[in-house]
Formats: sequence, C-alpha cells, structure tokens
Amino acid sequence: MAGDDEPDVYAHALTNQYIDRLLNVVQPTIGRRSNRMFGNYLDSTHHINCGIGPFLDNRPSTSRSLLRPTITFEDELEVEIAGLTLQLVHAPGETDDQLFIWMPDKKVLLCGDNYYKTFPNLYTIRGTPYRDVKQWASSLDRMRYLQPEYLVPSHTQPLKGQELIAQTLMDYADAIRFVHDQTIRHMNLGLTAEEIAEVVILPQHLSTTPALQEFYGRVDWSVKSVFTGYMGWFDGNAATLLPLPPQEKADKMAELAGGAEALRAQAEQALAEGEHQWALELTDYLKRLLPEDAGIVDMRYQALTGLAARQSNPNARNYFLSQAVEAKGGSMELVAERTEALVHDIPTEAIFQALAVRTLPEECLDYDKKAVFKFTDTGEEWTVWIRHGVTEIQPFALEKPDFTLTTTTNIWKEVTAGLKTPLATITTGKIKVEGGLAGFRTFFSKFQKS
Repeated sequence: MAGDDEPDVYAHALTNQYIDRLLNVVQPTIGRRSNRMFGNYLDSTHHINCGIGPFLDNRPSTSRSLLRPTITFEDELEVEIAGLTLQLVHAPGETDDQLFIWMPDKKVLLCGDNYYKTFPNLYTIRGTPYRDVKQWASSLDRMRYLQPEYLVPSHTQPLKGQELIAQTLMDYADAIRFVHDQTIRHMNLGLTAEEIAEVVILPQHLSTTPALQEFYGRVDWSVKSVFTGYMGWFDGNAATLLPLPPQEKADKMAELAGGAEALRAQAEQALAEGEHQWALELTDYLKRLLPEDAGIVDMRYQALTGLAARQSNPNARNYFLSQAVEAKGGSMELVAERTEALVHDIPTEAIFQALAVRTLPEECLDYDKKAVFKFTDTGEEWTVWIRHGVTEIQPFALEKPDFTLTTTTNIWKEVTAGLKTPLATITTGKIKVEGGLAGFRTFFSKFQKS
C-alpha cells in the first residue's frame, strides 16, 4: 500500500514499544481471541460485521508487513505537509500511544480511535492491558476545547458542525467518566466486579444517545475492566480466594444434582426454556464429567448459537459463534502469510523472550544447559539458559556454554518464524553449531513448538 516511496511515518514515542509487545509473547492468544472477536472463523452466512467496520482482513492469502515510525514525538508536534499545517497531539485513550491531528486552518480534527459512533471499547475481549479510562476522557476534553467544525474518526462516519461535535464529545467523555466513577464508588462500598456490572447502567440521556449504543464496547465489560485495573483479579470475596479446581467443582456439581445424567437433564431443560447462558455454564461442567459424549457438544453448540442470536454487539455475537464452530471441531487455522520483511522487523529481544514463555518444565526439571547465540551482522550475543524448568534470557554471552550458535539475526528470525528449517540452514552453512548437533536439538526440544 505504501509502495516503494518510503514515506515518513509519524507516531508517538511509545508506539514502537506497543508494536513489539503485540508481536511478542502473547501474540498467539491475542491472535486467536482477535479472530474470534472479529468473526474471522465464520462464513459469510454468519458474519455480519465487526461493529466499527465490515471485517478484519486476516485471511491466509493476506500478506502483512510493518512500517515502523520514522518520526516520533512526546506531547505535540507541528508539521506542514502539502501546504497544510498539522498539529499532532498525544491523546491517550484506546491505546496509550493514541494521538489526534488538528488542522487549525480548516478546523478539522482527525481523532483516531478516541471516538467512533458506538460505546467505546474501554476493554476489548481479545485481551489488553488496562486502558486508563480517565486519560481517555481527558483526551476527549482536549479535543472538544479546540472547537472543531469537522470531526473525522478512523472508524464510522465524520461529523460536521461545532455544536454537534461539542455535544457528542462531551457525551462520550461523560459516559466514560460515569462508568469509571460509579465503578469505583460501588467498589468502595464493598461490591464485587460482577455485582457492580449489574448496577452500573448509563443514565437515560447517555444510554439513548446514538453515539453510545453498545455496538463495539459494552458497559458491563468496561466495569469489570476498571475494577481489575485498580484491584487485580481478587474480587474481595473470600470464597474466590482459593476456589476449587474446575474438575473437582464439576464433580461436586454433579453430586449436588444427583449425578452427571441429572446434571445433563438440567442443561437440556435450560435449553428448552431458552436459558442459554445457564445451559452454557452447565456444559462447562458436563464436558469435564462426560468428555467423550457428543451430546454435550451439541448442547454447547445450541447454547452458544442461542446466545449469539440475542446479541446486538458484534464482538459478543462473533465470539459466541466462533466458539460454537470450535465446539463442533471446525478449523481454526487462520494465519496470514508472514513475510520476510515482517519477520526481519521483529526485535531480536522479542524472539528470545518468546522462547522463555514456551518452556516445557516437565521436559527439563532435571536439565541444566545453556546456549550462546552470536550474530555476525550486529555483533549481538545472547544466552538462553534452561535450568530446572526455568529459562533465563540474557543479552550477553555467559561463560562456559554447552552450545554456541553462530548466524545472522535475519536467518535466526526466519528459522524461529518457520520460514526456513533448521536443518536446511545448518546444511548450507548459514548456521554453525558448536557443542554437538544432537545435543542442540535436545536443547530446543525443551520448548513448546510455536
């Protein structure tokens, strides 16, 4: 899309850090949950939209590459492009590196993702670190006080008219503040996240505003995010401090119901009465109690599709339907093509940190060996030390390694990404291993395959 012109890319100073985080250790689960949320596993019959756009193009035929920022700034940066004055302003919101562009001569505000015509995604079900919603509201204030006459979001339609824009941005900020403040108020009264999510409801003048309909974010999800952002996972109820393991809880639920078959009958009754959420929760127990029973899969599928049919929020609908596809054994393989350019752009540190979280402790509790990696193109040296179930990563060479691997950073990145096989690169001399090839293979067998 950018062609060969090598255009300047302007961004906040934090953007590279967030890119690296996305490409790093949690990419597999973020990718899987994103595909569910955006409905990428669904066929055209079941997929409607993504809430703020028609679809996410993440098909296997899609090639991806990365244009890194070439010019970064901290708070504000003014530039002139094609005779137009652009003021780039840091405005943390949906992401901490979010920015907006103000064109003072035209009274045009390009607001990025800090506003779109739906209740904001204060928490995304694909998974994200806590989004500071107070900062988001403050960024909206900053935009409103510029008194723009045109508001151009990155998603949904632009707005025209100073009064309309001012009211819209005020309502948007007020909705965010309401969710935040009322969550904290009820939290301080001793309520749990689940209880607060039941009682925090936008006042009518906000809930009926077209720009705050819950077609992308949801108020209840946002409440829980604010709670955990402040308090972490423990909700304050002692019963949740040391909960029963899932299998033990399933066994006790079956005992309470009068056996697994009696519990199945309860799930069937719930489905018959349209109580799809209760039926789904019961199948969580039943699939542990009767893992080979195809009837449980059918009930789970019915519960998930029944819940999906009730959703006006596409993220929720897509997620329910995607897990219904998974329950029936549908294919979840949706990996867009990795290009060499994209792989080469992943920081070397990210490659090694991703190794650590793939350690298989059961394979290496009695194992203690280290490997040093020497990269001839950059002069970097890294150590990977597997030690009794734990992997230590260091950006320097430790003494007395058991194995030494010499190559270039790009060759190693291509191997770890699966673009090249280790055997081929060793055979052609692109990777040199000291310490024994068989032992080095054993070393890497201690990591889960990506």
